[in-house]
Amino acid sequence: MGVRDLPTPSLVMDLDRMENNLLRMARFFETSGPKLRPHFKAHQIVSLARRQIEAGAVGMTCARLDQAETLICHGIDNILIANEVAGASKIRHFIDLTRRAPVIVAVDNANVLSDMARLAGEWKRELNVLVDVDVRLGRCGVKPGEPAVALARLVLQKGMKFRGLMGYEGQVALPPGAEKDAIVCESLRRLTETKSMIEREGIPVEIVTCGGTSDFSTAARFPDITEIQAGSYLLMDGAYVPFAPEFEPTLSITSTVISKTPGERIVVDAGFRAMSGENGLPSIKGTNGLRAKALHIEHTIIEITDPALSVEVGDKIEIWVHFLDQTLGLHDHIYGVRKGAVEEVLKIEH
Repeated sequence: MGVRDLPTPSLVMDLDRMENNLLRMARFFETSGPKLRPHFKAHQIVSLARRQIEAGAVGMTCARLDQAETLICHGIDNILIANEVAGASKIRHFIDLTRRAPVIVAVDNANVLSDMARLAGEWKRELNVLVDVDVRLGRCGVKPGEPAVALARLVLQKGMKFRGLMGYEGQVALPPGAEKDAIVCESLRRLTETKSMIEREGIPVEIVTCGGTSDFSTAARFPDITEIQAGSYLLMDGAYVPFAPEFEPTLSITSTVISKTPGERIVVDAGFRAMSGENGLPSIKGTNGLRAKALHIEHTIIEITDPALSVEVGDKIEIWVHFLDQTLGLHDHIYGVRKGAVEEVLKIEH
């Protein structure tokens, strides 16, 4: 089947570009001190997770317990849940997963540690915990320094395994350069200084995990960093490219032109139900003569900027995915395409 034969709208991935992104990141980490632990949420496809591990990734990062369970069911067991787990039902779910695989979880709250120890009983000795440190983002995480040290002490006091620290500095929405490096370095200085404080207490810090696609190369220069959680690099999207220009966007939405106002606009059959517009309007793949003007529920209105461009009702138009995280949630699978032909169909694990 050719990409032009797919029903519209469909989510398609350029396999050559994806593989180039995969190899580019893998080659970087071949000579880097830290290891790569990619985020599963950035594609939610088990076969792509396997390819990342085969290319050298130490394991996978998950945002949710159900993502971790999916990977465990498919034989991938080196997993970090880089998100807080709270409430008895979710803590029990985490404990159940640890009986099947040595899952690591991030924690920023003393009460959660107490609940984990209580609900796990004697199994608490097998629970692997990272202390989550708020180094910049202002979302989850305990404050750097003494608050993080105190939480590390409590992990051990409660009888669990303290494995190390996590500090996510957030996507640094700047192009590569000195300003971006300064922001990342200041954030990671807080994390590595906290590591040193914990070690001065006589507590080993095995793991220090951080970073993302926007700053992986800067984070890798810190000798105390052991893992980097880049994820978006593999598939990329239009909104992220300016902040990580070494990687190519791979995802697009196929659509059919269903209306044309000559010299003004065309309308295609793909809108908010097929792709996210949260981070801005997408661009049109393969032509400079069209510009997305507005996304509606089932339509995208596209301005004709080149009057000489030949486009008619019934033609197929591909639209670059501008924000992949939400777009993935709108589809059950991705068509993997190479040189215009559909080569594989990849299931998205929701």
